[in-house]
Formats: sequence, structure tokens, C-alpha cells
Amino acid sequence: MKKILVVDDSKTILTLIKTELKKYDDIEAYFAESFKETMRLLRENGGEFHAALLDLNLPDAPNGEVVKLANSHGIPAVVLSATVNKELKESILKRDIIDFVLKDDPSSIHFALKAIQRTLKNYDTTILVVDDSLVYRATITGTLKRLHINVLEAKDGLEALDLINKHPEISLVITDYEMPNMDGHELTFKIRETYKKDQLSIIAISSLEKQETITKFLRFGANDFIHKPFTDNEIITRINANLELLDLFSQIKDMANKDFLTGLYNRRYFFDAGKPIFSKNRRKKSPMAVAMIDIDKFKNINDTYGHDIGDIAIKEVKNILEETLRSSDLVSRFGGEEFCILLEDITEDDTIKVFEKIRLLFEENDIVTPKVNIKYTVSIGICYGIAKNLDEMIKISDEALYYSKEHGRNQVAIQKPSVQE
Repeated sequence: MKKILVVDDSKTILTLIKTELKKYDDIEAYFAESFKETMRLLRENGGEFHAALLDLNLPDAPNGEVVKLANSHGIPAVVLSATVNKELKESILKRDIIDFVLKDDPSSIHFALKAIQRTLKNYDTTILVVDDSLVYRATITGTLKRLHINVLEAKDGLEALDLINKHPEISLVITDYEMPNMDGHELTFKIRETYKKDQLSIIAISSLEKQETITKFLRFGANDFIHKPFTDNEIITRINANLELLDLFSQIKDMANKDFLTGLYNRRYFFDAGKPIFSKNRRKKSPMAVAMIDIDKFKNINDTYGHDIGDIAIKEVKNILEETLRSSDLVSRFGGEEFCILLEDITEDDTIKVFEKIRLLFEENDIVTPKVNIKYTVSIGICYGIAKNLDEMIKISDEALYYSKEHGRNQVAIQKPSVQE
């Protein structure tokens, strides 16, 4: 959860901001309507805010003093203003701010919060700067750190490849062309052997004006090209554009791979990710578990309380599974009220313990909603071992689930493949 500071003396603007913030479940906002209240919030929170949305003209600070206050605590800020005073604007733009937004219509609040969101993402973003010039590396690194981006540096392509291998969190590489040991062209080519454009972005930079240099970079897989020398604004704009494109690619992948209601992986992704895991364990002759979980009498919940309460019941499955299972376990919503889980590196005894714990959590769980409080149980079927393929393990776990349902529900049944591979 990221903390932001919102300061504005207009109750209308604050209402618009609060409404817009409901779209972001990863932001915790603190509100002030004056310079004095801002100082109090900063004092109470030790000045620890990830970003700020600040009104330029406050009754007790009419000349942008609140921006200077935020800067003194190292808080990146988006500045809001209802009027344009050219002299004051130029003065503010010289400070460490993310953007300057006019409060001329409701869409400006949306735009301002998008800029805040980009800054909050920067805290979890890592960029690799590759240049044999210490001066240019320092220039770019300084700009990135002002954006609160994590920065790694390399002096040539060989050092860059080593860092990329050690730091899979790198999402963007900024590389010069002319470097010793390995130049930017070869580095770009080597990166693209492993990473696609939607996985890791590359911005090439060079002082050479030859069209051939630019063309070769783009042909080898660079996403963008910037001529040296460049301004801070130019490189910030290009970096933000490339990071936003990566975010868009990630959102598209999520839409394709995840269930809209729960955010869990969907059936298709389960097979895409599960088959390599199954093959690996089959080669090692290492047993694994595939479990099917089904909500008992789910139709009664929908028929009695409505589909909105049924949706809440389905979402609760995700909550309980995420708090109980390991992050390495593959969890998916197979459809309707049915969920499938794949676990590796686990014994049969531990598998039974885990799913008995899950069954008991559902049995004891009370779901409180504004309309009604509901309780329900689940039935669980498990296939433990190694069958001839993943489909066979799912089929066996389905049979075990059917056994649980037929023998009273709210229980765990486990079966093994008749022929262990």
C-alpha cells in the first residue's frame, strides 16, 4: 500500500479526488485543506509519503509554499492550480515536481491521479543504464532517481548482460551505442534472444546521426531511440511512454490469463503453466498433487440470495486459498464455483493436512455482507502422485471430488493414479 498526501482547500475538488481514488485499491490517501493541516500530517507521518497531489494556492500559503514543503521531505508532487500565473508556474516547474495540471474540468483530476499512479509504480521499477561515459550515466541516473526509479549501471554490454541475468526485475534498459567490449547493437541483439519487447523495453541512445545506426537498433529489437544530447524532459517523456506500454502489455496478459471476478489464473493459463511443471516432476519422478475444490450447494446461495452474493462467495474462495497456500502453488478458477490447484515439492501427508486445513477454514468462516451473512462448506478431491499426463491427474482429482460430494460433502478425498508413471 502506497501513501499519498492530498492537499486542496476546495471541498468540491476533494470530493472529485476521493471518488477517483476509489479506482485504486493500492493507494492510502491522507487529506488536508490548508498549509497548517499539511504540516500536521507530515509531522504525524514522519514525512513519509510516496507522492503528493498539491493545490498551488492555499488560503494560508498562496504562492506554492506547500510544494516547497513537500520537496523538503523528498516527496514527488503533482501540482494542481485553478489559474495560470506564468511567473509562479515557471518558479514551481523548477522544483522537483511530477507534473503541473490545471483544475479546469473533472478530467484533469483523472489525469493528475494517473501521473501519481505512474510515480507510485516507479518505486517498484528498475532501469539499467548502460554507457561507458561516466558523465552521461550520472546524468541519466540523476534524472531517474528524481523520479524515484531504482537504477542499476553498467559501463558496457558485457557488464549489462551480467546484471540482467542477476536482476530479473529490470524492466527497461537505456543503452549507448559506442562502448568497449560489447556495443549497443550487440547488447540489444543479445537481450532480444531472451526477452521480447513486451517483457523488457530497450531505449537506445547515440550521438551519431547516421540513419543506419538508428535502423540497426530498431531492427535488432530496440523499442525507442534518443539522440545525444537530450533534455531531462525528453528522456522522462520517453521513459514514461515505454513503461506505460509495458504496463499495457501486462494488463492485456492479465486479461487473457486471469479470471475477471477473482483475479486468479483461468483454466487456459492453468494448462499453459501446469504442463511444464508436470513434465519437470515426471522427469524427476517426483510426486505432486492436483486438487479440485467445489463450493457445496452453490446453486442454493444464488437462488436464495442472488448472484451478487454468489459472486462474494466465489471471491472468498480466493481469499482463503491465498492465505493458506504457498506463493509457488498454481491456483486457478476452472469455471463457476470450481477451483483447481497444482502443488509440487509436497508429501502426501502434508497435502492432506493443507487441504483439511482449507476445508476447516471454510466450515468455520462467516461472510458478512451488507445484505446478509452467509456460511458454506467446500468439497475437495485430490490426485496425488504422477499420472501419464496432467489431464489424467485432473480427471482423477475430479473423480475424488465426486466421491466427496456423493459421501456427504464438506470433506477431502484423495486418490492415486492406478499406474504411476
